Order: sequence, then structure tokens, then C-alpha cells
Amino acid sequence: MFDKITEFLSRITRLDQQFIKFLFVGALNTVFSYLIYAFFIFIGLGYACSLLFATIAGILFNFKTIGILVFKNNQSKLIFKFILNYVILYLFSLILFKLLFGLITSNLYIIHIIIVIITTPVNFIFNKKFVFNQ
Repeated sequence: MFDKITEFLSRITRLDQQFIKFLFVGALNTVFSYLIYAFFIFIGLGYACSLLFATIAGILFNFKTIGILVFKNNQSKLIFKFILNYVILYLFSLILFKLLFGLITSNLYIIHIIIVIITTPVNFIFNKKFVFNQ
């Protein structure tokens, strides 16, 4: 069913079917990570620590969902490349935070949403070309 939905969306949007799957799975993963991030912001941790904890939780949750559902790859040995991908995305997110904070808004929740929108295509390309080697 998931494959049929993404195939249909791929035909009408002309987007890569794998990228559409990545967006669906990514939406689930993003909700999970954002809830972790928001919880730590809510209890008073700063942006960097909250982002770090959300990233760690995301790595553990996302590795199997992205690997299996998007790239049809269940090789556990790829976790190290996956972690490196997330380290790079974490550092990139921190740079974006420094650039966006105060320029667009000072709302930490909104900044994080903007950063997720920017980093999603980058994350897909890293996973496709570097982690899962498609």
C-alpha cells in the first residue's frame, strides 16, 4: 500500500518515488524528534543540548525506518555512516541556527522547523549517496 501511494504521488508530482517515501518516513521521524526537542526546550535546556538529544533519539529511531522503508536496506553495519550523516547535519543545523536566530525570529520552536525544512533534502542526498549507496 505504501509503495502504491508513493508511486502514484511520484507520477503526479514527478518527484522521485524514493524521495516521496523519504518525506513520509521523515514526517514520522520528524514528529518523533521534534517532540523530544520540544520536551527538552520545555524543561529548560538550551537549544544546542535539546537539538543534540533530539538528534541522538532520531538516529536510533530513524536508522531502521529510513533504511528499511525508503532504501530497502537492513544492514546494521551502516549505522556508523548514518551517525556520521547526523553529526554533519547537527553541525549544519547549529550553523543555520546562528544565522537565523534574531534575523527571522527568536522563537526556538519556529527556528527549528525552518532548519528541518532546509536540512531535509540535504539529509536525503546524504543517505542516498553516502549511507545507503543507492
